[in-house]
Amino acid sequence: MEVPIAFFIFRRPEETARVFEQIRKARPPKLFIVADGGRTPEEHEICKKARAVAERIDWPCEVKKNYADKNLGCKFRVSSGLDWVFKNAEEAIILEDDTLPHPTFFRFAEELLKRFRNEPKVTHISGVNFQQKNSKFRSDASYYFSRVSQIWGWATWRRAWKNYDVFMERWPEIKKNGLLYKIFRDPAIADYWDYRFSEVYSNRDSKNPTETWDSQWVFACLVNGDLAINPAVNLVTNIGTGAQGTQTKSGKEKRLSNIPLTPMEFPLCHPEIIIPDEVADDYSHWLVWGINRTLRQKVISFLKFRLPYFYIVLRRIYRVLR
Repeated sequence: MEVPIAFFIFRRPEETARVFEQIRKARPPKLFIVADGGRTPEEHEICKKARAVAERIDWPCEVKKNYADKNLGCKFRVSSGLDWVFKNAEEAIILEDDTLPHPTFFRFAEELLKRFRNEPKVTHISGVNFQQKNSKFRSDASYYFSRVSQIWGWATWRRAWKNYDVFMERWPEIKKNGLLYKIFRDPAIADYWDYRFSEVYSNRDSKNPTETWDSQWVFACLVNGDLAINPAVNLVTNIGTGAQGTQTKSGKEKRLSNIPLTPMEFPLCHPEIIIPDEVADDYSHWLVWGINRTLRQKVISFLKFRLPYFYIVLRRIYRVLR
């Protein structure tokens, strides 16, 4: 293996150990360890245990550490950590302490990092596949292209990360131009991302900012017309739904966690053309983000995204009447 790995950890020593064991087997020549600090003295002690696990290097490896003395939160710890990684590397495979990879994920990511290194249309390589129950999904290739970047085990290049902006300063202009409605054929999907990006942007400077970094990455890739790669089988599973989980807590995300891993077969079979798989993307939006799931959810989505103030009033009335 020649590509460096960036390993993001926090307060989960047991999960960290499971993911680190797969990294140890892959034996990367360079390992970036990025760690957030605890919010309390007790939590900081748990963070120290997780750091000790990630430092159990027993193979020839250059190790670089970026440890926060205080808690930065998911938004700024991950974004600043990736800024640091790509100041020191041209490309990297990125894993968090709750993203458990199949051993073949590393070869898959490394081969595609090399193949698409100079292809500006491709900016993201994912390890997850959510198409297991999609009867319409067909792929003769080892992977397909998507408009949306999934971040549970992924890889990218410095050339792509340079477009990232945690504050999404371009959003007002993009929203005004209606670009999302030109990108997505389904207006319900465009409605969702319009709402999501507006939420992240409007809370960027508040006392309680939206604690996310990945919506900004999706935004950066979407507005530049970039594409992501998703494997035809699932190579990474999320194991972070326990008591120590930080971001993965909702019922939706629990449903997507612990999906069985399937080995990738080699040599890879490459798609003939670089275009997004609309069928797979529609299903992912249905499964992952709940878009167009049921008639009730369609109505809720319409109110929430098209008539947000009316939606808020109805929610308040509903809570009073419950």
